[in-house]
Amino acid sequence: MSHGTTIETDAAGGADAQQFPLSFALTPSPNARAEAERDAILADPGFGKHFTDHMVTIDWTVEEGWHDARVTPYGPLQIDPASSVLHYGQEIFEGLKAYRHTDGSIWTFRPDKNAERMQRSARRLALPELSVDDFIAAIRQIVAVDGDWVPSGGETSLYIRPFMIANEVFLGVRAANRVSFMVIASPAGAYFADGVAPVKIWLSTEYSRAGRGGTGAAKCGGNYAASLLPQMEAYENGCAQVLFLDGETGSHIDELGGMNVMFVHGDGSGGGTLVTPRLTGTILEGVTRDSILQLARDRGMTVEERDVTIDEWRDGVASGDITEVFACGTAAVITPISVLKGNNVQIGDPDAPAGEVTLALRKELTDIQYGRLPDRHGWLTRLDA
Repeated sequence: MSHGTTIETDAAGGADAQQFPLSFALTPSPNARAEAERDAILADPGFGKHFTDHMVTIDWTVEEGWHDARVTPYGPLQIDPASSVLHYGQEIFEGLKAYRHTDGSIWTFRPDKNAERMQRSARRLALPELSVDDFIAAIRQIVAVDGDWVPSGGETSLYIRPFMIANEVFLGVRAANRVSFMVIASPAGAYFADGVAPVKIWLSTEYSRAGRGGTGAAKCGGNYAASLLPQMEAYENGCAQVLFLDGETGSHIDELGGMNVMFVHGDGSGGGTLVTPRLTGTILEGVTRDSILQLARDRGMTVEERDVTIDEWRDGVASGDITEVFACGTAAVITPISVLKGNNVQIGDPDAPAGEVTLALRKELTDIQYGRLPDRHGWLTRLDA
């Protein structure tokens, strides 16, 4: 497969942009799992526990740009202890899914948006930008060789993880001149095996996820590392996720550790309003978030992207103006939130069921992803064609 590539060496480079075709060399795995072993894994894959037989790698250097695109057997990386990613955290990643439709075809959802977000993340982390075409080409490559790993039935999928690491060997605080982009894939079972269940969320008041001018809008490991301690605090208090406030005022809702949050005002029967915190540079611009906002507009709802405070959440639930709250992201799609808990804070009812608007939006989005509803926005890309 050959695709045109534009190399824009900005903070990580310095050369003029150049055009050349990017083709992938294939080295089949000699240890690919037998059909029976693969089927046993697909029967109960969990999430992020098992990985397919191959991986994609594309190298980059400041002198050559993107080159040496290849599909190789999945396996450990050989990395020097002085590789800059290990010391300065110069890395980014993405997450998207491949879905098997009832006719056996394999599709993915808005991969161009993941590619564009990865470009923005790369820009913020002083990494080279991979073109949208080559990002999607790499996704196609992993599905072309490991398509049998895409499960079928229910809400199963193949979770695809593209990532980029700085692997130049040096100690010094500067952007690396050697980078690798890779793609691995992992079969995923239904996120909610027993149905979509509302969850409790812990309010973190001591820690912030990101600050003004920081990396909050980039999908990089450091943001998630910063969330792990407050996430442990959430678990200790019987909550499934942690909610962060903005780092400046400590009063505006930011996002969860790995999901965006949304508020339904009204019952949705007469339109209603869907509110979500505005993108301030500290919030990750979720692909699921953007898709849900569009589906809400399609349903006749008013969509507002603006600051939302804890006080508004508390008062809105107490008055009945806020009727539903949910979180959204690639892994779980939409997760209803029943209660927000914190030190001297409890908002909501732990016994509240998932809301009607929440469930309707979730069903509509997953029906589009799995080909059960028409793709009226052109969001789907076939990967096995």
